[in-house]
Amino acid sequence: MLNSKLTKLTVDIPSSTRPLSSIKTSPPRWSTLEFKFYYVVFVLVIPVMVWISVSLSMPSHPNYRAYRPRLSSGWLFGREIDNSDAQYRSFRNNLPLLGLAALFHLAAKSLWTRLAPKRTPPNLIPFNLSLSILAMFALHGTSTFKIGTILALNYVIAKRWCGAGTKSNLGPLLTWIFNAAVLFANEIYKGYRFASISQHLEFLDKFEGVYPRWHIIFNITMLRLISFNMDYFWACGNLTDVTGLGDRTLTEKERQSRAHPLEIYTFANYVAYVLYLPLYIAGPIMTFNDFMWQQHRPLNISSPAIRSYATRFVVCLLTMEFTLHFMYVVAIKDKKAWGGYTPAEISMVGFWNLIIVWLKLLIPWRFFRLWALMDGVDPPENMVRCMANNYSTLGFWRSWHRSYNLWIIRYIYVPLGGTRNLFLNSLLVFSFVALWHDLTFRLLAWGWLVSLFIAPELLARYLLPVNKYRKEGWYRHVCGLGAVANILMMMGANLVGFVIGLEGLQFFVQELLGTIQGVRYLIFAISCLFVGVQVMFEYREEELRNGIYRRC
Repeated sequence: MLNSKLTKLTVDIPSSTRPLSSIKTSPPRWSTLEFKFYYVVFVLVIPVMVWISVSLSMPSHPNYRAYRPRLSSGWLFGREIDNSDAQYRSFRNNLPLLGLAALFHLAAKSLWTRLAPKRTPPNLIPFNLSLSILAMFALHGTSTFKIGTILALNYVIAKRWCGAGTKSNLGPLLTWIFNAAVLFANEIYKGYRFASISQHLEFLDKFEGVYPRWHIIFNITMLRLISFNMDYFWACGNLTDVTGLGDRTLTEKERQSRAHPLEIYTFANYVAYVLYLPLYIAGPIMTFNDFMWQQHRPLNISSPAIRSYATRFVVCLLTMEFTLHFMYVVAIKDKKAWGGYTPAEISMVGFWNLIIVWLKLLIPWRFFRLWALMDGVDPPENMVRCMANNYSTLGFWRSWHRSYNLWIIRYIYVPLGGTRNLFLNSLLVFSFVALWHDLTFRLLAWGWLVSLFIAPELLARYLLPVNKYRKEGWYRHVCGLGAVANILMMMGANLVGFVIGLEGLQFFVQELLGTIQGVRYLIFAISCLFVGVQVMFEYREEELRNGIYRRC
């Protein structure tokens, strides 16, 4: 009973349930002597990991003065807060305003459904379209006209070159070229200025809205533009009859892949999808097909499910607040205030920075998904597992920004040939992912590192297939060693891409491998990671015993 409740700590995803009869599992190991030893390690090591970063963040620490200017006044126990990460600070400072916007949106929708003509299901496209356009002017001011122009041009490409009667791949090619060009132009011209077009239009630059930097979040919008064009292209080439579906609820996968009648791919539906308010700023990302299926066949999202998800969000938010109040690792990292640190202290600065990266992405995504769920729309869950509960490179990318992963599989990976050209496709995919995030060499290096680190896992899976060696006593422990290597490589790649860059990673590696003390600590850390991996293995086995298979 306790073990079945344990698996509920991980958020549910629609595709995770499997019939128990189809799953082979091993007997539970939770009560074995081996795992009792692992519990002792957990009890001793995890508090030390926390205390190291807390002690580095004390005002009495010699390095405190170096990063003190990056701290702000806090609200917990008289502590200051490390609110120095610009990306999370933007969300945190505007959370009350976002909460009010969500309440206004939901209240307006409730009023619309009462006053609008009675239909089953209610036609929410006019409401979503009108409210989204008003929100665009509030957010971006006159830059809404720039966004509208880009949307219109993309729609013209869809209808002119992706529609019925077109037998070539020119439409998809033009779609990708156009959206890539917009992405690069946004970066170069920083969202453009009306004054650069004509001095007579300069007055329009004064009406910027509450969030003038529309081009920063346009990369999310770009994914929706491509989704519409590609879904329309495939719908035109694969006309299917939807009358045989009956009233059954479509699965998440069916909603993404099953095309609509061509009359659904209208400009109004397109704009309502692209600018859908709860998901506009940060996602999660839905395909056009999925969004429209949920408009025509609304899902039954229960109140208990929404309350449970809201509780998850609040717990994650408070976890981040406590972390930022007691661990100033972001400020330490930004000021490079790690002079005199031991290898253990240096590694904990890196580890807790990665935890904060995970949380700063998880919290906004869960907020916006919660908003959508309360609106009756169920987008994909973006973060399935905790950052510290991953050992597989492939599994990690299935669970980290999951909606983006599903988008990439549908619109890039499968069209390029999928597993037929696995390594080359992975290289192309992660290069795109890196450049989509930011047009910098640091993230491109991250993409190439991730592609490179996938190869050892693929080779290990080929040489030691699970179906052949699963029952061997040594297999789990050999897999554990490989998983530890994976974790070290993934931590290195993500430190390069999202935390300290190549130069910072070189410093970390020199401190860990350049001294006897560093090597001793690394051996100890590898041993602890091995213990953690064995618990991760058993946690997934417990999920399988309960009919849950998350593929990550």
